Amino acid sequence: MQKALLLSALFITFLVSNTFGQTGYNIGDKVDDFAAKNENNKSWNAKNFLGKKNVVVYFYPAAMTGGCTKQACAYRDDLSILNDLNAIVVGISGDDPASLKLFKEAHSLNFTLLSDPNGEIAKHFGVPVKEGEKSIIRTISGIEYTLNRSATTARWTFVIDKTGKVVYKSTNVNAAEDSQAVIKALKKAN
Repeated sequence: MQKALLLSALFITFLVSNTFGQTGYNIGDKVDDFAAKNENNKSWNAKNFLGKKNVVVYFYPAAMTGGCTKQACAYRDDLSILNDLNAIVVGISGDDPASLKLFKEAHSLNFTLLSDPNGEIAKHFGVPVKEGEKSIIRTISGIEYTLNRSATTARWTFVIDKTGKVVYKSTNVNAAEDSQAVIKALKKAN
């Protein structure tokens, strides 16, 4: 019986590592460079920040939805504190760049949003991803828009310090309180 359980555990570990290419980042791990298109459909590359600034990377399921909007607006409101802690914020979802641009404009977001259409960045970080096309309709300033995404990620947050290592990881994120938890983690790490 114990042998069967051990084999089952090894098989699950094998599946998880093969699915994600790795089991994701944990506290103390050095983060590899990653790149994506931002809300303006321009290339954004982590190498421009890793090892130079604290980088807050938060994954969220979908732009313009309740919890994701609360989370983004909290980061917006706390950005000056995060800047004082030498941190930049990057929100990542499976939304396409045009949807991210609408989200950013509708809520006056003051940080970068990245499109991870296939969930590759999320998978590299170890964040669970559900693939499949989804769209939602939202009315912004009286105009109806369709926002599209091709992957939906879990809500996880990472803080990468100026040496490029993960110093904080949350897999049980409270959307409205995430930025405050990150600020606390940054103050503790500095």
